[in-house]
Amino acid sequence: MSLRTTRIAALALAAVLGLGTAGAEAQKVIKLHHLNNDDPYDNATGAMAQVFKTLVESGTNGAVTVQTFPNGQLGKDAEVVSQVRAGVVQSGIHSVGGFASAYPLIGILDMPFAFPHISVVYKVFDGPFGKKLAADIEAKTGLKVLGFGDSGGFFVFTNSKRPVKTVEDMQGLKIRTMGLDTHKALVAALGAQPVAIAWSEVYTALQTGVADGQMNPVPIVSFANFDEVQKYLTLSNHLFTPYVWVMNRDFWDSLTPEEQQQVQWAADAAIVAGRGLNRIIEASDRGLPKLAQKMEIYAPSMAEREAFRKAAQPAVRKVIVERFGAEGEEMLDAFLAAIEEATAN
Repeated sequence: MSLRTTRIAALALAAVLGLGTAGAEAQKVIKLHHLNNDDPYDNATGAMAQVFKTLVESGTNGAVTVQTFPNGQLGKDAEVVSQVRAGVVQSGIHSVGGFASAYPLIGILDMPFAFPHISVVYKVFDGPFGKKLAADIEAKTGLKVLGFGDSGGFFVFTNSKRPVKTVEDMQGLKIRTMGLDTHKALVAALGAQPVAIAWSEVYTALQTGVADGQMNPVPIVSFANFDEVQKYLTLSNHLFTPYVWVMNRDFWDSLTPEEQQQVQWAADAAIVAGRGLNRIIEASDRGLPKLAQKMEIYAPSMAEREAFRKAAQPAVRKVIVERFGAEGEEMLDAFLAAIEEATAN
């Protein structure tokens, strides 16, 4: 091979390698974990994932792409939190239960009967308290918080025994809970018996009477067909647990300022989409109108909710303070103060 031919070959190889490197640098891929299917009309995380993907890819002209991994394909929620921290996965929309493995203090959000209305929820998580919580999460986990999503709205009580209109009506009911101390303390404080049952066994437990009732947001009650095995639904609206949406910090830092802005804007819009879809589901034939065909639905008055609050909050506060100490109590008080301020304004 002549010297000239060798030089041409070397230049060609360098050009190919250079193009390959440039292409690799230009292609930034976000692997996004979420818990449900990818149908944006079916569930909140599906809507969030698809809106996020579309807005990120269009807003960056394809420089940043999003690959969605629905239905927990990458592993259990808590496991994927670890993968996001390690950079194996770039982003995840996590349940509070799954995220607690990395940030246990998220448990302070389990204070019952704290919110008077869903609009107050949005003000709190989008406002100064949400920023305070995000900053604490970032400091303790090394993750970037993109925001707090809507996991289905407020929890309600259902049961197969009797209408629940007052605290006294809860007496003796066997209520299925997750294995969280705060949830068990809540149910016990209302005079019911908490029964920890795995999600996969809840329908059968309700059907056979192992549990008389359960608590979950309306969309979950509907999707799980609990109206087939439950007669009464109380719009107690006693808990709200957000989705926690995070991103690997190193990946975030690898984005240009313009790309970071587009990603954050896309996440903000996606969270709004998820919230809107949950409200639509609640109002549609997949929500309360469907459940009302088979179940007796009751909305407690403000005075009745206040009685529930007074019965439940001291017991749950005790659990939170015992578990998290002064730090937990300070964060809890900031949470409640933010709710009070948002309610007043």
